[in-house]
Amino acid sequence: MTVSLEQLRRCHVAVDLGASRTRVYVKGPGLVVDEPSVAAVNTRTGSLIAVGALAEQMTGRTPDYIRVARPVSGGTVVDIEMAQRMLRHLLGEKLRRQLRRKPWLRAAACTPHDSDPLARRASVETLVGLGARRVELVDTLIAAAVGCGLPVEQPTATMIMVCGAATTQIAVLSLGSIVTAVRLPVGGDAIDHAVIQHLRQHHELMLPSQSVRPLQLALHGNGLTAQGPSVTEIHGRDVATGLARSVQVDTAAIRQAIHRPLTAVLDGVGKVLRDCPPDLVADLADCGITMVGGSALLPGLDRMLRDATGVPVHIAERPDTCSILGLGAMMEGEISSLVLDPLAS
Repeated sequence: MTVSLEQLRRCHVAVDLGASRTRVYVKGPGLVVDEPSVAAVNTRTGSLIAVGALAEQMTGRTPDYIRVARPVSGGTVVDIEMAQRMLRHLLGEKLRRQLRRKPWLRAAACTPHDSDPLARRASVETLVGLGARRVELVDTLIAAAVGCGLPVEQPTATMIMVCGAATTQIAVLSLGSIVTAVRLPVGGDAIDHAVIQHLRQHHELMLPSQSVRPLQLALHGNGLTAQGPSVTEIHGRDVATGLARSVQVDTAAIRQAIHRPLTAVLDGVGKVLRDCPPDLVADLADCGITMVGGSALLPGLDRMLRDATGVPVHIAERPDTCSILGLGAMMEGEISSLVLDPLAS
């Protein structure tokens, strides 16, 4: 089914089900939900204990009968029933009553580029189970480009990189459509894993998973992208004794550990540029690459891309919410001309 702007303007709610966070945009009020895509369930009774930020805090801290589930992986719904329960809880009773008053509730959702029909069907079934009579699917790359204010409808090249928790999507757009794009199985989770493995192998230190991202931001503030050496104190648990311990870590070594898994991202950028027409590549020398997504703020990523490609690299003003804000702009009628790729739903 081909999605048009006219169909999107008839939608009442937009959902961005990400591996890291779930965001919901309601026509009129705007962004109403921005919570982690996590749910805690009592395995004995099957009842839902917590969702969102509270459930994320329970990760690694629960007894055996409580399971912390992530119903979305890589932008794809892997547990439809749990995703529906999580969304119902996040929306709240008041907002659900407002949506139920719609006689013909229409919903829009972001879907990763080049996702298979089964993944798209899972997104549709999730929203249909919440009461949607019709679901429109929009490519995440186009939604993010609209959300960060890129002139996607103009006959000039715009290059966007959506840095998610599980995947990275790179595309060149022109005249409101995708010219060439690639999706890579590398994201913020791979960076977190690289940091954890480095500390375990070289310092025999186990770091709590929830401390990795604040650690990266702290290292960024202490000069992770700088040329000079610097040292940061890190607290964790000793692998051998299990006791709390702190070590002094060279930020250059952390920087090297973070950059290793990002070589695939550089290869993806090179592939997109090679497949792009020469005239559009020439446009990118001026406008450069725009980074969006929650992992766009990873320390040193923008500088690494700038050094590898030789083109300017910009980080969107609100990189984590660009996709859902782009869907919202389409629903509100703020975009007048745009060609949306056909997605079967």
